[in-house]
Amino acid sequence: MSDSKGSGRSGAPEDEMTIRQLAERTGMTVRNIRAHQTRGLLPPPIVRGRTGYYNEEHVARIELTREMQADGLNLEAIRRVLDSGDGSASAIFDFTRALRAPFEDEAPEIIEAGELAELWGDAADAGLRRRAEKLGIFRALPDGRIEVISPQLLRAAVELAELGVGAEGALRTAEKLRRHADGVARAFVDLFVKEVWLPFDRAGRPEGEWARMSEALERMRPLAAGALLAAFQIAMGDAVEKESERTLRLAARPKKRSGKRPKSAD
Repeated sequence: MSDSKGSGRSGAPEDEMTIRQLAERTGMTVRNIRAHQTRGLLPPPIVRGRTGYYNEEHVARIELTREMQADGLNLEAIRRVLDSGDGSASAIFDFTRALRAPFEDEAPEIIEAGELAELWGDAADAGLRRRAEKLGIFRALPDGRIEVISPQLLRAAVELAELGVGAEGALRTAEKLRRHADGVARAFVDLFVKEVWLPFDRAGRPEGEWARMSEALERMRPLAAGALLAAFQIAMGDAVEKESERTLRLAARPKKRSGKRPKSAD
């Protein structure tokens, strides 16, 4: 098999490319592409005459390999994943990307450490800051600035501070919320695995069903968020109603009279 130095596309479908064109498309060297083939990370090209042609499946495999490498998998582990995929590389790639996509599109913000102290007062305390970092609200950067991972949570804390809720109280509540949120997240993940993934897995992961898996995963995200919000609104309504009833009952109680009788007028 030789590599055409020209276009080499005579009689080839439009989505096919030579190894040099694949290298340009993916930013890899020809040598590394061949090394991927040797390791079993890439399927062989389609040979026409003396020229090998590659297509979008090869591009998807290279992109998927890069993403899994970025997650810390070595090449042998990646090869096993690809071999066990039982589907096209592009379909597996789309599912993997959907699986690893951020749940929400909230963009982090970078602020100065002084801004954090100004916004949240006591939150500048090292102990409270570590707790906030553990919750995923923000993290300290090497240059001393703060990356606010969830600006929405920080804004909620600032508004609570304006209502008189201190940083300690806000963090304690956030920690409780996180514990409950972990349970809710686990429930939805278990639901997806049991009801969607396992039947697909038991069926042998048919190639034509990978797209359906990606679609199910993407649709599950807003459904989970919407269901959680709806359940919270019901629970919050019940909690407020019960507390209102308790407060009204207490307010309706007659005030205790002093044991001393008022002196009679002479």
